Amino acid sequence: MSQHIRNLAIIAHVDHGKTTLVDQLLRQGGAFRSNQVVAERVMDSMDLEREKGITIKAKNTSVHWRDNIINIVDTPGHADFGGEVERVMKMVDGVMLVVDAYDGPQAQTRFVLRKALKQGLRPIVFINKIDRENSNPKKVHDQVLELFLELHATEEQFNAPFLYGSARDGFAVRELTDKPTDMIPLLETILSYIPPPVADPKAPFTMLVSNIAWDDYVGRIAIGKIIGGQVTTGDMIYRVQKSGARDRCKITKVFEYSGTTTNDSTLGISGNIVGLAGFTDLDIGETLCAQETQEALPFIDIDPPTIRMEFAVNDGPFVGREGKLVTSRQIRERLDRESKGNISIQVEESERAGVFYVSARGAMQIAVLVEQMRREGYEVLVSRPVVITHHENGKLMEPFESLWLELPEETIGSVMKVLSSRKGAINQMETHPHSVTIEATIPTRGLIGFEFDLMNLTNGRGVMSHLFLEYRPHAGEISSRLTGTLVSTDTGVATSYALDQLQERGKLFITAGEEVYKGMIVGENPRSDDLPINPTREKQLSNVRSKGEGKGIQLTPPIKLTLERSIEYIAPDEYVEATPKSLRLRKKFLNPEDRKRQAKQMADLA
Repeated sequence: MSQHIRNLAIIAHVDHGKTTLVDQLLRQGGAFRSNQVVAERVMDSMDLEREKGITIKAKNTSVHWRDNIINIVDTPGHADFGGEVERVMKMVDGVMLVVDAYDGPQAQTRFVLRKALKQGLRPIVFINKIDRENSNPKKVHDQVLELFLELHATEEQFNAPFLYGSARDGFAVRELTDKPTDMIPLLETILSYIPPPVADPKAPFTMLVSNIAWDDYVGRIAIGKIIGGQVTTGDMIYRVQKSGARDRCKITKVFEYSGTTTNDSTLGISGNIVGLAGFTDLDIGETLCAQETQEALPFIDIDPPTIRMEFAVNDGPFVGREGKLVTSRQIRERLDRESKGNISIQVEESERAGVFYVSARGAMQIAVLVEQMRREGYEVLVSRPVVITHHENGKLMEPFESLWLELPEETIGSVMKVLSSRKGAINQMETHPHSVTIEATIPTRGLIGFEFDLMNLTNGRGVMSHLFLEYRPHAGEISSRLTGTLVSTDTGVATSYALDQLQERGKLFITAGEEVYKGMIVGENPRSDDLPINPTREKQLSNVRSKGEGKGIQLTPPIKLTLERSIEYIAPDEYVEATPKSLRLRKKFLNPEDRKRQAKQMADLA
């Protein structure tokens, strides 16, 4: 039965076109009606994915073509979401590596491909965007082979088939001289090169949970590849937890994937990727089986998180104005739910009430979680990321990352200076006709806030990607933010009169008419210390002065920081207050006396 099934994951660097490629395979595989209106990047179903133009969650789809089922898993290309990729590796039997014909294989490609080759999966290489100006598919072909060698590919993996094409224009060819028509050569290569799933239809039912979905009607859905036997609606099965405990469950629904939708099915066959409902509780990595005596299936080792942030209950004066979910219990339940569906995020209680530690791969991963929580109606305080360190043979160890940069030639001096101040070490540098590529090693601490500096130094033309390397001895002090802040001493509405005088002291984050509170950060002080100010001060009336307050005052437009930039901008004694409608920066302790007391305690401990 499983001879007609193929399971593969698509892996690529951010913006190399894998989601667009899935669109074309679905179209040409007959997943849509001829007159059906289909949005671009149909697999990027989350609002945030469409806004950012990146894939965040790994998602399943299926192409039914020539009596065959090709199950495709669209995976994220950003290293922060690497956990999404790692967990689907047990679900597939091959991977399709999509590489840009101009950029070549990038950092994140390396990370995901290493995991796939280690699992023994067969790769197919698709060199995309050959219609792009200055593309060099032959050079990229050689770079991919070099990458295979570097990642210790087997001989079979090294001899992977190469195809060329354009996902946007909907064609694939086996040789560059072939006439471009459609995606059929790619579909044929998948069927001939990717092996059918190794599954035993006569064995008792067995499935490893590789993903969890949620349905408002049936609750939790376990997604995975059936390794043995088959399952039907109404079957009683066992759920083997990671601790070894076993629960008895009844399957209430079996889902199969078809195009971008799921179809109810009465039977899940061995080798197919299906969704099963009927569980009150479930974790990724658990085993579902028909017999109580069956052993649990091994799950892939997940790379550990490298950064940690505090999530705290909003204790500011404006709490509850915009969000409805503000208590520590509600925040804890939401974080627990996230950690169940996202295996690279870990949640721990802290020693302080209403404060939780959330560990992840990178600041972007946590920023996406905070943005999702905002949109769901939560109010939460978030701290600056700190790296997770440990001691080894009496030495303090911290995470280091490999960093790849592509810069305009004229900006190299200023970027090197910033890299040096962040303890970065250059490993390799190559000069191209209009740009320079740098490979460096840098502590993870040094990367926090670096992207914003890079954008400023290169006028938005710099490109960076990074990848966890290893733990090394602590690199010493890194000064991240050299400026101080303007901190409000009063609660009220900011006035033009007050801000007109304050804008000479530094850059403002607010404008007239915005509500502020005591301890809120309203601007940046060019000096390194914090400056207490009153942005609510009004013009005093007298016999001479009239009430024409604010007329003729020209305020400089305020700086509005995004969520990611806010998280990287704040100092260790500050929080980002994220609510459904607002982003505010504030001190952890709103009262200046409390801040002095805390600073004294920290100095005594040091």
